[in-house]
Amino acid sequence: MITIKTNHGDISVELFDEKAPVTCENFRQYISDGFFDGTIFHRVIPNFMIQGGGFDAEMRQKKTRDPIRNEADNGEGNRRGTLAMARSMDIHSATAQFFINLRDNDFLNHGDRDFGYAVFGEVTDGMDVVDRIAGVRTGSHGGHQDVPVEAVEIVEVTIDG
Repeated sequence: MITIKTNHGDISVELFDEKAPVTCENFRQYISDGFFDGTIFHRVIPNFMIQGGGFDAEMRQKKTRDPIRNEADNGEGNRRGTLAMARSMDIHSATAQFFINLRDNDFLNHGDRDFGYAVFGEVTDGMDVVDRIAGVRTGSHGGHQDVPVEAVEIVEVTIDG
């Protein structure tokens, strides 16, 4: 079990190790390195998703390890409450940023429009926290849109047990 501790409350997550082994190993390594501590949910779009894991509160992007292979073809869908890897237009560009789906986002699934976005886990407790985060006021910051006006900080991410 993974706990994402935010300044809005805790989010418990179960990873899909069998379906997304490369992605889960990558995510755990970033957790072990303390990479996520002090990052923010920097992109919040109601009725879509909240995205974090790559920027600090000043919107400075953190240096990451090399990108990983996209496992979007693992049969898991971008359903409400699932975690998926953020990426650029390059299919295999995911590093540390992830998002939590606020609704079923089938158009992000493998093959629906392109290779898709790899789902690698699911919120097991704390969707009320995710929904609270989804309701924060957003604006523009440093050329980025949908940025919370008041930082939604990821205080710490831990591997429990």
